[in-house]
Amino acid sequence: MVFSSITFLFYFLPMALILYYVSPKQIRNFVLFIVSLFFYAWGEPKYIILMLLSTIVDYTNGILIDNAFSKGKNRQAKLFLILSIVINLGLLCIFKYLNFLIANVNNIFGLSKGFCKIVLPIGISFYTFQTMSYTIDVYKRKVPVQKNIVSFGAYVTLFPQLIAGPIVRYSSISDQINNRRVTINKFSSGVNRFIIGLAKKVLLANNIGYLFDTISNQDLHQLSVATSWLGIIAYTFQIYFDFSGYSDMAIGLGKMFGFDFPENFNYPYISKSITEFWSRWHISLSSWFKEYVYIPLGGNRKGLFMQIRNISLVWMLTGIWHGASWNFIIWGIYYALLLIIEKCFLSSILCKLPKLFSHMYAMFFVIIGWCIFAFDDILIMKHYLITMFRLNNAVLIDKYFLYLMSSNIVLIIILCISSTNYPRHAFNQLFSEKTQFGFIVIKNIYIFLILLLSISYIVEASYNPFLYFRF
Repeated sequence: MVFSSITFLFYFLPMALILYYVSPKQIRNFVLFIVSLFFYAWGEPKYIILMLLSTIVDYTNGILIDNAFSKGKNRQAKLFLILSIVINLGLLCIFKYLNFLIANVNNIFGLSKGFCKIVLPIGISFYTFQTMSYTIDVYKRKVPVQKNIVSFGAYVTLFPQLIAGPIVRYSSISDQINNRRVTINKFSSGVNRFIIGLAKKVLLANNIGYLFDTISNQDLHQLSVATSWLGIIAYTFQIYFDFSGYSDMAIGLGKMFGFDFPENFNYPYISKSITEFWSRWHISLSSWFKEYVYIPLGGNRKGLFMQIRNISLVWMLTGIWHGASWNFIIWGIYYALLLIIEKCFLSSILCKLPKLFSHMYAMFFVIIGWCIFAFDDILIMKHYLITMFRLNNAVLIDKYFLYLMSSNIVLIIILCISSTNYPRHAFNQLFSEKTQFGFIVIKNIYIFLILLLSISYIVEASYNPFLYFRF
């Protein structure tokens, strides 16, 4: 079940809210736990067992780590932490990477071992990292152990951020698990945030995504240089508005149930370096790797060579986290190299350049990165890049490009503007600080019209993908 569906908007969400708010506060976590399991079971009922197993493993190991510390058995506590990490990563490797490993072993050694009949469970990368963060933080004594398994289960299965994040570390909401309240203003803010995210997803991401699908499904040998660039620019917009829209909806839903989830995007396409881009894009994932991998390895505290090693390792893992395919590994290496180059010398040069040039530099390499990311097939990705840089003598501009560009120019302009923080500033100046009744009415009418337009599109459209489901 996706947030941008009639089933979710008109059936699941209203019933979940009603059940939650008519229930006594003492059992609201239980209600949230049950409705979250139902949400997940809608698409993949058999994988509820896997999620519950992950929940039980980390809940139990959290208790065991805490008991070991209370008895002064620090080494035993470390063993329970290792057990938790091994089980979590083991499950992730089996369900996400086993067939990828078999395929590569077959290719290297000329074998023909059969593939396992495994379907990738939706959201496994997200909730695995969340549960791991809990046991690690309990071991580091950053958070108190959660002794109520229902409350812990509600955290793990929390449907607003279950399948696509943001990755909510336990430390971020440990105080909110059992102590949260919703005010009218907070609930209203959540509804507004959800509607804005819904509009980003169905009105912007879906429409520009259709353009990318149209171009990428053409005979690549017939693409002009301009058309290939238009296609990957369309994907650049699609993945941002798709994922950030879904994150906005998750954050909005969290507020409706009393939670404050961390922000996941901060206008990444206004960045003036790759380093800045990754401080603005998928913030919850970047901060997870920084907190649990980069810093424990030594971060930048042990000299340049070790810093380069740590960056390389983190970005190899980041690429692998996104999927069991060589293009994601290449994508991780690509960003590792760019970030290392910036750390070594380029950042000081970029600071001295006019902002327009540093911005163009950042977006150029981000767009190339999305080309690597978008195509699982290495040969297709290679041919697409060759066409983009006209290494195959492709036509520069053709009638097909002119047709597609003229048909989508208004949408592209809207996307360019919406990728900046100007619309938000304009909206805040118009409405946020205005308390007069007239401004409040206009604001609510504006939000309601966006909702109606989004729902109309969902009803009429047959194209409604979500890119991050595959992760």
